[in-house]
Amino acid sequence: MNNTIIINILRFVLLVLAQVLIFNNLNFLGFINPMVYVIFFYWYPIKANKALFMLIAFLLGLTIDIFSDTLALNALASVSIAYIRPAIMRFCFGVNFDFQNFSFKNTTKLQRITFMALVVLIHHLIFYTFEILSIAHILLILKKVFATGIVTLILCILFSSLFSPKTE
Repeated sequence: MNNTIIINILRFVLLVLAQVLIFNNLNFLGFINPMVYVIFFYWYPIKANKALFMLIAFLLGLTIDIFSDTLALNALASVSIAYIRPAIMRFCFGVNFDFQNFSFKNTTKLQRITFMALVVLIHHLIFYTFEILSIAHILLILKKVFATGIVTLILCILFSSLFSPKTE
């Protein structure tokens, strides 16, 4: 098997285990449970098969849902992020993203953090909007999106700096 495939399988399994065993049980301030598995959308290879990426995103979200009892909300948010990831990348990295030799190592740290922040924000917005499913509770949705999103983003940046290759 290809080294990239093994690394992505290992990331998938470790992120699921970390999310289910550690981060789902934090309950910081009574409602903040960071969703660190979204860093998978940052780490997944850019030029990989898009249909396979959608399937992997669905399986990642569904696996988290099975262990978290969240009725496919993670799967919905994950597939949505996988679908719009190219648009987010084009927004963050501009025309450089469209070139064949695009790599994160050719981007600035601010661009990478912006990309990760948008992924976290959109993921959480989809997740909490469908979890609460009431426009009357828009302030509760926004509170959860931003509070959980900030903690998730900080942890994702920390994990990215710790576990990403130094060439990135």
